[in-house]
Amino acid sequence: MRYAIVIEKAASNYAASVPDLPGCVATGETIQETETMIREAIEFHLEGLRADSLPIPPPSSQVEYVEVSA
Repeated sequence: MRYAIVIEKAASNYAASVPDLPGCVATGETIQETETMIREAIEFHLEGLRADSLPIPPPSSQVEYVEVSA
């Protein structure tokens, strides 16, 4: 499965979330570390859903960029 993630710059680190998996978040000092941490968080989140016999939400979010003039 391939889930969209959102990485945002915070005051002193980066934070990531997964729109299709509410509550699945991670932080890191760099973007690369944050990507690694959110990948692990997704795997842990899905394991928890399976353990609780809950449905696994299919990936459905799409990411696009739009250009605007500043």
